[in-house]
Amino acid sequence: QVQLVESGGGLVQPGGSLRLSCAASASTFSIYVMGWYRQAPGKQRELVAAISSGGSTNYADSVKGRFTISRDNAKNTVYLQMNSLKPEDTAVYYCNADLALSTGGYNYWGQGTQVTVSS
Repeated sequence: QVQLVESGGGLVQPGGSLRLSCAASASTFSIYVMGWYRQAPGKQRELVAAISSGGSTNYADSVKGRFTISRDNAKNTVYLQMNSLKPEDTAVYYCNADLALSTGGYNYWGQGTQVTVSS
């Protein structure tokens, strides 16, 4: 079982920045694909950004050039740096850990952290 604890959410004005952190309890953190998802009221949860064990990244088109995902395997932590925030970025942001093996898969979610972009 892997526990994920997000932090760093809050209220920010349009154009501002926030950095989200997700600390994982797993000693095998480095082999997981880590992702950030978000869910706005009345909408489905969507992938924002993901980073592989090797450091490859992918982003939703809506955040490319504004958000950066990174990981520190020594600290078992993944980050999401969010710049030039827009009101439409308002959502609950969730951290996800995913591991696919030939013998089965493992997938874990954090509890979420609220990000509100408003003036």
